[in-house]
Amino acid sequence: MTDLISVARLAGVSRATAARAFSDPHLLKPGTLQKVLAASEQIGFRPNHIARQLRTQHSTTLGVLLPSLLNPVFAMQLQAMEQQARLAGYGLLVATSDYQAEREAAIVEHMLHQRVAGLVLTVADADSSALLPTLAAAKMPFVLTHNVPQQHEWPALCVDNRKAIAEATVHLVSLGHRHIVMAAGPMQQSDRARLRYLGYCDAMQQAGLTPQAMIEMPSHIQSDFHPLLPLINSPSPLTAVICSNDLLAISLLGAAARAGVSVPNQLSVVGFDGIELGEQLSPSLASVVQPIALMGARAIDLLLNPVGGKTHLLAHHLRLGESVAPAFHGSFSGKHHVTHR
Repeated sequence: MTDLISVARLAGVSRATAARAFSDPHLLKPGTLQKVLAASEQIGFRPNHIARQLRTQHSTTLGVLLPSLLNPVFAMQLQAMEQQARLAGYGLLVATSDYQAEREAAIVEHMLHQRVAGLVLTVADADSSALLPTLAAAKMPFVLTHNVPQQHEWPALCVDNRKAIAEATVHLVSLGHRHIVMAAGPMQQSDRARLRYLGYCDAMQQAGLTPQAMIEMPSHIQSDFHPLLPLINSPSPLTAVICSNDLLAISLLGAAARAGVSVPNQLSVVGFDGIELGEQLSPSLASVVQPIALMGARAIDLLLNPVGGKTHLLAHHLRLGESVAPAFHGSFSGKHHVTHR
């Protein structure tokens, strides 16, 4: 225990407090924990976590299941979770489902074999998942992010997806847009996208307009411009598209340019997530902004300090960008095909 005593002396705490930083870090004040971890790092002290876990049955690993890390939203969330977990003395075991609901149970089972202390999950559909009731029945701590359970009281962190898209749609209507559609990836892979579509329908109906059918894209990050061309060339031309996430919207901006459609002069485009990349484009992307870093940090806090099973709504806002302008009511005169490269 000489090394642990050295850590305690350097940090200015008792040996018991230093030991607690590695066994029960959540019991220490953040400032005290930081002092001990900094002292440990300075003298190169590495406690034997595996031996301690086998001895105490206490794990310092948390499991994280995300749909993908190709989307910056999930990468930003993961970074915030890793930082918050590290402050509490925990590490993360991370896996991705690639939006495939059938992979979720196998991934979580593997994490449980690794004896994780709890799970942060983003699943395809919280209400239809067979995994979540099993975890709840086994009293395995878990927190959902982005998912919005409608039929169960499970701990979840999200924005009000339905309200957020309704507000974005109202903004487009205020700019004179009447023919507006929503585009998303495969709908069965995202309960969030379905709620966002309902928000679009709410706003269209409240404005006395007819909601259009969802334009389902081949993936959540890759657009296909072909389904939009007949709408743009119709007697009442399409003037605005709301995308279920920013990567899909960014893909659509590129597809529109290749098809000879000017954004925003002929077509306004709105995304969802508020990733920084959208602000660096020209035209910059208008988007519904989620507090992703806050969601990640709070997910770890909620997992380690549960306050009951309920949905915690985080604030969102509409970021205005150059991809949105007042409605254009002229005729489409660009190319009639998308060039594939």
